[in-house]
Amino acid sequence: MTKQIIIYGGRGALGDCLVRYFKSKDFKVTSIDLKQNEEADVNITLGEVENLEKQAELITEKIQSSLNGESVEAILNVAGGWAGGNAGDKDFIKNSDLMFKQSVHSSLIAASLANKFLKENGLLTLAGAAAALDSTPGMIGYGAAKAATIHIGKSLAAADSGMPKNSSVFTIAPIMLDTPMNRKWMPKADTSTWTPLEYIAELFYKWINDPTSRPDNGSVVKLTTKNSNTELSYH
Repeated sequence: MTKQIIIYGGRGALGDCLVRYFKSKDFKVTSIDLKQNEEADVNITLGEVENLEKQAELITEKIQSSLNGESVEAILNVAGGWAGGNAGDKDFIKNSDLMFKQSVHSSLIAASLANKFLKENGLLTLAGAAAALDSTPGMIGYGAAKAATIHIGKSLAAADSGMPKNSSVFTIAPIMLDTPMNRKWMPKADTSTWTPLEYIAELFYKWINDPTSRPDNGSVVKLTTKNSNTELSYH
């Protein structure tokens, strides 16, 4: 039977890398995003659905129809984005609202999907950020959304959270990802300190295939890259 996986945010830089990587490993891949990923087997496009409840209902119905009673190996939520601002910036509330929609809403929906469609011993990953482990005065909304995502992950790993039996939940917390947009906007940066997207794809694949390789359930997995070498630390 073909292994199946759901990638939330499948049109972003990391999500697109994951879609292509898991397709190369013969997974059936479902992508959830605002736009289609042509490499995915199944696409769920969100359109302009603003309401969290309606968005969750739409995604759940489409996945239920697509899976036809089967369960998935993993749900990888890599949806998100970045917008800065302190309390005095004119777009502070607007940007904070966007950050919560991208990070917190997607994490809550991914958790609901895991309850319904993730197999026992399966994997759920959420997209945090290393910055959220400390104060973020210049990007308060972003930091708050990522801190909330970390809280969701730790809560899902606790008893009576609604997660499937023996499943694992991790929140990755990169410092900087090596994406085309980051290279565009920071052309003079030292990219040897940026984490390659392929490294994360390989890490997820390892966690899926070998549950004994997984860290403690609920871990925040910080990725620190120096001289093009990435190390993990757990929080």
